[in-house]
Amino acid sequence: MNMISETRQDSPVIGEYDVVVCGAGPAGIGAALAAARAGARTVLIEAAGCLGGVWTSGLLSFVLDSKNKGGLLREICDRLSSEQSFLLQSSGTSKHYDGSSDFTYDAEGMKHILEALCVESGVEVRLHTRVVASKRENKHIAFVFTESNSGREAFSAPVFIDCSGNGELAARSGCGFDIGHPETGQTQPATMLALISGVPGQQESTLNDATKRMFLETLRRAGVEPTYRSPSLFRLPHPQLYGLMVNHEYGVRCDNAKEMTDATIHARGEIYRIVQALSTLPEWSEVRLVSTASQIGLREGRRVHGLYTVTVQDIVAGARFEDGICLVEFPVDIHALDSSSTEAVTKEGVTAQSYHIPFRSLVAKDVTNLLLAGRCISGDFYAHASYRVTGNAVPMGEAAGLGAALAAKAGISLHELEGREVRERLQNQF
Repeated sequence: MNMISETRQDSPVIGEYDVVVCGAGPAGIGAALAAARAGARTVLIEAAGCLGGVWTSGLLSFVLDSKNKGGLLREICDRLSSEQSFLLQSSGTSKHYDGSSDFTYDAEGMKHILEALCVESGVEVRLHTRVVASKRENKHIAFVFTESNSGREAFSAPVFIDCSGNGELAARSGCGFDIGHPETGQTQPATMLALISGVPGQQESTLNDATKRMFLETLRRAGVEPTYRSPSLFRLPHPQLYGLMVNHEYGVRCDNAKEMTDATIHARGEIYRIVQALSTLPEWSEVRLVSTASQIGLREGRRVHGLYTVTVQDIVAGARFEDGICLVEFPVDIHALDSSSTEAVTKEGVTAQSYHIPFRSLVAKDVTNLLLAGRCISGDFYAHASYRVTGNAVPMGEAAGLGAALAAKAGISLHELEGREVRERLQNQF
């Protein structure tokens, strides 16, 4: 491969903050809100044109492992449930979020609520801005560099939080990480979500294996075989909208833009063909494709090395920690690693008990002022397959944001911060 050297350039330092949060998905939202509410001057940097990450750009439309969680996650769900009340009423149901079940939502409403919460909490938001590099001084990040329509800019802070999902800032700062299955390096497949309307009234949401098999048979009657062999269809608060998940894109790494591009084009095409095929069935004649996600959903990226690594032994044993900041109740959920697999989803024989995520697994090992939250925390392949869902990303982010604010205020390294103090200060988490 040919290489070229770029001309050295000076970048303006446009802001000096207490906490810089990179990535505004569920983890980044939790981190930014918690840091700002703890009194830290906080900026939230996001490459997309909206907040929420996979919740919004990815059209995920449901929050897994949200049951019986408090803190910011409960606040977001309560707020959105209240805002969605007009949708619930028009759909003939009065059910509101009570914390006892997983939560479905309207993605446009989620965008609005997250922006409102950030404005109310004093978070400075920078959309359309991508973190592309950092400057280290020994084991300390001094600056992160961004690219946007404003050009190349720098942000400084005593503490940074990587909420990119894929450990982008950590990788650019020289942190060690792992990707994929420990034996093969294979990653879980990517998936593009979609919204459809015109679903026949007798069609159920696919909430279990039996209803998923029935939906698969419907797709086969329409003459299509989805790449995800456990296809999902779930009703949303909007009375005419359903979420649709029908594809698997195999062998896609978060650090390969071409693979992600090819997967995006292929997945969107598959969704279009499937909806078109469904419309040929008499009972599905009114079905329409409303929207596909602007961002393909990655289940797996970098797992950055931290002060503690959550392991398969921890999740099997139901480990509890003095610095536990999130209680995970989601099972091991490994989607087929390649198209030859006979199972769409497997646990590979690993049964998880409810377990804690310790604060130490949020603290980067190789850099003293970097926290992690969401999919990129320190864990092995099997633990990651359990804690990766968004109902856990928010409390991880909340803990990271609070810890960042405490460290910045005290002027100490994150390696010196007591995770037990963070746990004690978190409210209504367990």
